[in-house]
Amino acid sequence: MPDISSFLISATASGSGKTTITLGLLRALKNRGLNTQPFKCGPDYIDTKYHDLASGSKSVNLDLFLSSEQHVEAIYRKYASRSDVSITEGVMGLFDGYDKMKGSSAEIAELLNIPVILIINAKSMAYSAAAMLYGFKNFYKNINLVGVIFNFVGSESHYGFLKEACQAVGLEALGYLPKNVSVEIPSRHLGLSLDKEYRFDDFAENLAALVEKYIDIDKLLALTVSKVELPVNKPVMSNKNLRIAVAADEAFNFMYQENLEHFNKIGDVSYFSPLTDKELPDADLVYLPGGYPELYLKQLSDNHLMKNSIQNYIENGGYLLAECGGMMYLSTSISDKEGNAYSMVGIFDQKATMENMKLKLGYRQFEYNSIRMKGHEFHYSSIESNESSITQQLNAKGTPVDTKLMRYKNTIAGYTHLYWAEMDNITELFR
Repeated sequence: MPDISSFLISATASGSGKTTITLGLLRALKNRGLNTQPFKCGPDYIDTKYHDLASGSKSVNLDLFLSSEQHVEAIYRKYASRSDVSITEGVMGLFDGYDKMKGSSAEIAELLNIPVILIINAKSMAYSAAAMLYGFKNFYKNINLVGVIFNFVGSESHYGFLKEACQAVGLEALGYLPKNVSVEIPSRHLGLSLDKEYRFDDFAENLAALVEKYIDIDKLLALTVSKVELPVNKPVMSNKNLRIAVAADEAFNFMYQENLEHFNKIGDVSYFSPLTDKELPDADLVYLPGGYPELYLKQLSDNHLMKNSIQNYIENGGYLLAECGGMMYLSTSISDKEGNAYSMVGIFDQKATMENMKLKLGYRQFEYNSIRMKGHEFHYSSIESNESSITQQLNAKGTPVDTKLMRYKNTIAGYTHLYWAEMDNITELFR
């Protein structure tokens, strides 16, 4: 079992700065020449993209609603055992799950037996932080909370009060980030699709410099050294004759890393761009993931050859799975925020629109063809649809939701981003 530094970054609440500090640490450690493996608690596929760019390594989701404990343990071992440092970014507050603590960062930290670093928004707070720290340290004894990083700190003297609060409850003060408007992360709707304009590298280097200056990285690494068990390889049913084509470009890029890894185990994977390519590659299964089609409407609409290629593939009985942005692409049209409509592939009798944008998100689960599936819904668009749903989707607590799953011939589409990394073969869904 290799010794590595391994820890989970959590917080008292969302908005405390988990992602900012995680990205700064990832880039600072990369700059030190360390092989750093990022993970993300929960189903978020935007934070993982930030992790990728900051660290140079593919970030992996750890989610105890979408997958089993055995799966989470296995993929953590697989990736962490290859690294010098493993950093897991938590979700929401430390104990926030889909049902009390279920699926929370704390549950994952307990399962993987990794220490926790707590981020606290210290704005308008001084020694009172001790009471908060005492509660987080003692609320649940099955996790190992070892240190604290403070965010939005006003001055060195302000940090002095906060260090005293840590000493009072027996936790290590590992540093802080000062108030700094230059390290704000862009809108989650825009995400990284405008990276060329946003200049992410400059942003990451700025963060890394702040982290090196204000956070004791050496103490953090020494405090979190532990042994990571080597992975146990599980045999997977393989059909290398299965040709899988995955849409991957600026418009379609929301994909779980382990879904792609599973595709590579069960078939030969190729990639194509609905933006620039003229036809589909030869395929037995096509995957249209989510992304930002709304930012490339004219280019998608004008690529008639690709739209015709996808339409012919579907009409001839080809297997195709489309999620969120991929599902929107199969609509009659997509309208931008101003209501301008652009024609799309036209498989489903519905119109997608970005007008009156409103966030809709949450875990989803359903059964179809005697197969239980789980996934996550996250989008700002809406659909005006004449299509009926082929199954009833439920949220994490089993309450019915109005999210549709649609089918035309061998094409299945919906807003839900599915997680199938534990399935023997995703094609079973199309029976």
